[in-house]
Parts: sequence; structure tokens; C-alpha cells
Amino acid sequence: MIDKRVAHAADALSDVPDGAVILVSGFGEAGNPTELVHALLDQGARELTVVNNNSGNGEIGLALLLREKRVRKLICSYPRGSHSHVFDELYRNGDIELELVPQGTLAERIRAGGAGIPAFYTATGVGTDLANGKECRSFDRRDYLLETAIAADYALIKAERADRWGNLVYNKAARNFAPVMAMAARVTIVQAREITDLGAIDPEHIVTPSIFVDRVVHVPRPVNESDFLESSPPAAGGVR
Repeated sequence: MIDKRVAHAADALSDVPDGAVILVSGFGEAGNPTELVHALLDQGARELTVVNNNSGNGEIGLALLLREKRVRKLICSYPRGSHSHVFDELYRNGDIELELVPQGTLAERIRAGGAGIPAFYTATGVGTDLANGKECRSFDRRDYLLETAIAADYALIKAERADRWGNLVYNKAARNFAPVMAMAARVTIVQAREITDLGAIDPEHIVTPSIFVDRVVHVPRPVNESDFLESSPPAAGGVR
């Protein structure tokens, strides 16, 4: 019988090694698998490469993982959001490496990783500092940069509903990067607010099918990151 449910987040993350590449879903304060990230923090893995749209919020979730210096490199689109003071300090002190990627390019690099496409050309970034060191070719009199796919060891994502097979449904915009990240990781770990019986999710509503999911953890009352941000200290240098 297929049953991908894992009783505790700690068990779901127990095999993450030092140096792993980890995709973390979320966009701003929506869709962040905060409980999984905290379990990863407790697990102890270090020297991680994390791929996320942002650089964490306040001092919770990904920001807490950064603060504890568990992340060697961050690949993201928005490292200086209104609540990203932890990353700011680490980066200014040279304690973390940053690979800045335009948001659409980031999504496509992850999608390519899941689709088995090693690289693709895009016009985004041509003529900017982001083009440094990248192959540039011209197609139909327009220049394009070669971008490589992103595939990972693990993906940590948040879903609204799951069944024991691992079929997933998301809560509106909290879906964001989760579907492509689930496809691009060797092991996909999901925290779901609700776990339903088989057949309770309309097949036409399933966004991520079970073939892309390996472990599901029931988190019925997930943290709302926005509840923790009002008391967070301001961003470094007063940047908001």
C-alpha cells in the first residue's frame, strides 16, 4: 500500500546531508514551509545551498536558518525584501554567497531541472552584470543568454491538502514555486494543512500529482509568518 505520510517533520528530514541543495517554496510570506525549515534547523545539516524566491522574513523560517549560518549559498530573486535584515547582515559581512537570478529565469531554471532540460536561452539579463561569464548567442538578430537548469537534492514545499499518495492542492497564490520545485528535486517533502482520504480530491483539481512527492507531513496549524514580523528589527541600514 502506498502511503507517503510521515508522522513527524524531524523524521522526514533526518537524511538531509551537509552540503545539500534544497529548494524551498514561498513568495514573500505566502507558501513558506516554515515548520519543515525549522525541522531542518533542528536536524543540523550545514553548508547548504538554498533556492528560494526571497531571503527569508524576520527571524523565522528561512531567515532563522540563515541566521544560524547553516546556508553557504542562496540562489534567489529578491534578497532585499522589507523583512530580510538577517540576509543583509550576513551578506555585508561576507558570510554568505548570493546568486541573483531574475524571477522568471529562476522559475524556468527550476522547471527545466524537473523536465530534464540542461539549459535554455533567454533574453532576460542581456547587457547587465547578470550576463557576466555566461554564453551569449544571437537568434533572429536578438541576443540571448544561456541559463543552466536547477535541480536539487531536496524540495521543501507547503500544500493546503494532500492524500496519502502525495497528490497535492495549494491555497491560491501560496502555490507559487511549489509545483516546479516538486518536479526538480530528487526528494520532495511536503507539509500539508489537511490530509484527506484517497478520492477526496477531485483529480481535475490536483496541481502536483503524487509521482513528484516522496514524503508528506501533516501540519494542521501552520505558522503565519506575517504574525511574527511586526516585532522584527528593521532591515540593515534602514532599508525597507
